[in-house]
Amino acid sequence: MSLKIGIAGAGIGGLAAGALLAGQGHEVTVYDQFDAPRPVGSGLVIQPVGLEVLDAIGAGDMVRSKGNHITRMLGHESEAKRRVLDVWYDRAGDGVTYGLGIHRAALFDAVLNAALEAGVTLTSSHEATAFEHGHIHFKSHPTSPKFDLIIDASGASSDLSAIKATPLPYGAIWGTVPWPETDLPLDHLSQSYRRADRMMGVLPCGTLPGSDIQQAAIFWSMPRDAHPNWLVTPLDDWKREATTLWPAFAPFLETIKTHDQMTMARYSHGTLRKPYGDRLAIIGDSAHKASPQLGQGANMALLDAMALAQALKYEDNINVALHHYASARRWHVRIYQAMSWAFTPQYQSDSTWLPKLRDHALFPLSQIAPTPRILTRLVCGNLIPPLGSLTPR
Repeated sequence: MSLKIGIAGAGIGGLAAGALLAGQGHEVTVYDQFDAPRPVGSGLVIQPVGLEVLDAIGAGDMVRSKGNHITRMLGHESEAKRRVLDVWYDRAGDGVTYGLGIHRAALFDAVLNAALEAGVTLTSSHEATAFEHGHIHFKSHPTSPKFDLIIDASGASSDLSAIKATPLPYGAIWGTVPWPETDLPLDHLSQSYRRADRMMGVLPCGTLPGSDIQQAAIFWSMPRDAHPNWLVTPLDDWKREATTLWPAFAPFLETIKTHDQMTMARYSHGTLRKPYGDRLAIIGDSAHKASPQLGQGANMALLDAMALAQALKYEDNINVALHHYASARRWHVRIYQAMSWAFTPQYQSDSTWLPKLRDHALFPLSQIAPTPRILTRLVCGNLIPPLGSLTPR
């Protein structure tokens, strides 16, 4: 059965869903709010479960050619100079299991190309505001044709989703810089913390589209309402504070000349109890929001897209398929949301006792078997089967 499917949002999740569903023979139209589709943000990590979805849509080879293998997540306390985070993707070192650090622009290009090659129709400058009886309403355009299924993939600011999320007290400024001369390993996500009120990091994120220059995504956490004050603080004052806490951060700041090279990201936490309605599926940040502490945001959207496509592949009744989609993702989403909720305050908060618990109790425990293996599965995204009963066999 071929369906007419309308997708609101041309982000990673929306385009991946479009590619998967068009590949199954459905007629798919993706609506994007921008004049031309574009990514928003800096670098991220695609975990092994996300790479499997990218392989399924034919984008795997392209992202691997542009991304950078991450074998370890390593963080230290800046004042005590001791490790407080150490998670390996694959301690055997055989290169089979890894995260992929990649810039959003490179990831977006790969997924966009896969969607277009699968036959997705892309319509720009259409900001979705509501849906009704199979139609999508737009801010300044006529209502869409009637669809058999609508997918809300419009992200954290979705006007279509009824999700209620709690703003998190801390966010971060992010920027992309050329990889400098440094002793930091090119296969590590490196981080430094002062208690929990200062967190900075360096993610090797491969190369940008049309370039072969290695890039790094850098980030610095701050309270969500502190950005205006940061904007009027001399850059040299910020750089001095950052490099005093973490001297290895200094080479990455050399090319930051203006405040607008760093973009503020604010986070919230919440999960939509029922990520579907009558002929409506809700995926990605429209269905669940969390901090990026576990590096799972894009992966969760990719897994949602795969679960939805699998459900529609094996069930002709659309609303029954949507129930299967939600059931398949329920426990994976809940567990990762709970883990994110638990971990985030240990690294981004004003607490004085949580970082002490992290450094003196939780980190030592994390190095005792079998905890390292559990943490590896947690960051890889397969602590439990991510597609539940829809896992291909």
